[in-house]
Amino acid sequence: MAALKNSVRLTGFLGNNPEMKTFNENRNLARVSLATNDRYRNSQGEWVADTQWHQLVFWGRQATFAQKALTKGSEISIEGKLVNRQYVDKDGATRYVTEVNVKEVLQLNRKPE
Repeated sequence: MAALKNSVRLTGFLGNNPEMKTFNENRNLARVSLATNDRYRNSQGEWVADTQWHQLVFWGRQATFAQKALTKGSEISIEGKLVNRQYVDKDGATRYVTEVNVKEVLQLNRKPE
């Protein structure tokens, strides 16, 4: 292994429409949740569906694309990196967040007309 990198690839369905924010009049940010599904057999031989939710963050042109082209239920495939951050909420509690900063996105189905 020549280089170890922070990289993640996910394929799933959007749980909501992207929410866009603009900073300094020219820096765009879009956030959206992505559901990935897995199925496996448990110890009793029954099929179990397991859904994991991931928070995606798009920046710049990717954010503009996400807001215009992606909607709740869209199937997409992304590549990005995991980012862990923390913040203090309005009640003074420290909150921890894991997000995927998206570098590439591929829309697998078209937006309904």
